[in-house]
Amino acid sequence: MLIESFLDYLQYERNYSEKTVLAYGEDIKQLQEFAQEEYGRFNPLEVEAELIREWIVSLMDDKGYTSTSVNRKLSSLRTFYKYLLRQGETTIDPLRKIKGPKNKKPLPVFLKENEMNRLLDEADFGEGFKGCRDRLIIEVFYATGMRLSELIGLDNKDVDFSASLLKVTGKRNKQRLIPFGDELQELMLEYINVRNETIPERSEAFFIRENGERLYKNLVYNLVKRNLSKVATLKKKSPHVLRHTFATTMLNNEAELGAVKELLGHESITTTEIYTHATFEELKKVYKQAHPRA
Repeated sequence: MLIESFLDYLQYERNYSEKTVLAYGEDIKQLQEFAQEEYGRFNPLEVEAELIREWIVSLMDDKGYTSTSVNRKLSSLRTFYKYLLRQGETTIDPLRKIKGPKNKKPLPVFLKENEMNRLLDEADFGEGFKGCRDRLIIEVFYATGMRLSELIGLDNKDVDFSASLLKVTGKRNKQRLIPFGDELQELMLEYINVRNETIPERSEAFFIRENGERLYKNLVYNLVKRNLSKVATLKKKSPHVLRHTFATTMLNNEAELGAVKELLGHESITTTEIYTHATFEELKKVYKQAHPRA
């Protein structure tokens, strides 16, 4: 009766949708089934924190639920017991000391080095100004790790060939310098020559369209997606994937975490640390594929 009255309260007093009420009911039912299976009975007013903890472990270890799903179920139970407390049915909330599992941040998606090599060494970017520009955009993302907005905002004055530095403006207008190598310098000089010959009248932007105006986000996003599709089967194919690829490649080749943080323009090193998890996950895959007893 307590569960039914709680679900009626959600539907008729809180005006929750039928689908939401059903989900709350299923979550409580799942706890009920677990309690009956483990202890042979279930009384909502006698549930203790220990039972909840055992249920969480069972959901994650035995049934394979993610931390997000478990936390959603715990949210349903918290609402249920708040209702019972308000109704005076109980004076103890078994979830008061329960902390849900931490939600794992998804690991960044990135291309492997051999995929990037195939793209840059073998892919056809087309002829003329657009082909030259599109290839350089991919190269710049991969060689510098800059953000999409930073690439679009790059002006001619921000490219210092004598010092081999790019000045980019990141989040909250924070500026940083990114070094570049001889190979990228050659490609940039080639692009400038083609651009200046093809489009004599243009804006101050370094990367431009055929009408001489600055690039916009969708144009760059689509050209990156189109070109990454030539070598990768990843679901996500965006400029940010190339930023992830830059960071992962740097760490795989023994760059210091602090240096990668500065190059990416991260405020905190904890943001950069997620790439160490990505490189470790890749290492585990290689180990499992290569070792006979993995």
